[in-house]
Amino acid sequence: MNYLEFEKPLAEIEGKAEELRALARKNKEMNVEKEAAALDKKAADLLRDIYKNLDPWRKCQVARHPDRPHCKDYIDQLFSEFTPLSGDRNFAEDHSVMGGLARFNDQPVMVIGQEKGSDTKTRIERNFGMARPEGYRKAIRLMDLADRFRLPVITLVDTPGAYPGKGAEERGQSEAIARSTEKCLQIGVPLISVIIGEGGSGGAVAFATANRVAMLEHSIYSVITPEGCASILWKDAERMVEAANALRLTAQDLLKLGVIDKIIAEPKGGAQRDRKTAITDVGNAIGEMLKELSGKKPADLIKDRRQKFLDMGSKGLAA
Repeated sequence: MNYLEFEKPLAEIEGKAEELRALARKNKEMNVEKEAAALDKKAADLLRDIYKNLDPWRKCQVARHPDRPHCKDYIDQLFSEFTPLSGDRNFAEDHSVMGGLARFNDQPVMVIGQEKGSDTKTRIERNFGMARPEGYRKAIRLMDLADRFRLPVITLVDTPGAYPGKGAEERGQSEAIARSTEKCLQIGVPLISVIIGEGGSGGAVAFATANRVAMLEHSIYSVITPEGCASILWKDAERMVEAANALRLTAQDLLKLGVIDKIIAEPKGGAQRDRKTAITDVGNAIGEMLKELSGKKPADLIKDRRQKFLDMGSKGLAA
């Protein structure tokens, strides 16, 4: 288990409980279960208290936790008969974007998501979830395909933002993001998006301009990272905590603003502590949102989606 900085007191207690049990495994005559159970209870109480009111910066840390389930984990557990589709038919395959045909609860769908990778090798291969232009153009191709065959589109968003490299800019990064966002608004099929970790900048909006947008409880969704915001506003990236507080990037803030439609509760201590339950809960939420949209005519889906984004933020203006 990887512990975050603010979880260090919890790590000490859980570590002590494990040390006691390790000693007991070596010496069968030792009976430490009572002491270990007391430590377990203390750890559980502390975990509950820590996660009861996380501030925005701590939520950023949880959203970026390396042990959180990623796009591939959700696809593996929630979807059957997944057939990956590769390439943008123009330049290259972008491994940071996963997508393909699949079945969700036996219903044919198109699933598209950003994959960060789970270890050093796969994180480099996946470019840490930062898509290049070909990744967005691939998403456009898959959304077109879904629209043609009347398949609902489900997107799983987890990216710090679009890749800012020179090559990406030369190949039209901003244009690709804009086209992907435009395509989200044009397709006449249900489009559901779930922010499963980080929803960073236009790189997230290009996948999340949807009929229904849900966020995991400790995920974040923002126009810029706190570090980037602090660098621009104050020329000091170390003021990221201040920036995180100002950006209103938490699921709770965004629900009040009308930017998202639903918050999916996470297991106590975050999705990284109970991956299977977190993924199951996301699947249940997707099922509910699909049910809400089923039977709607293409023109109504497009109209509702456009109106949703025209109205966005109005809830927060009166607050």
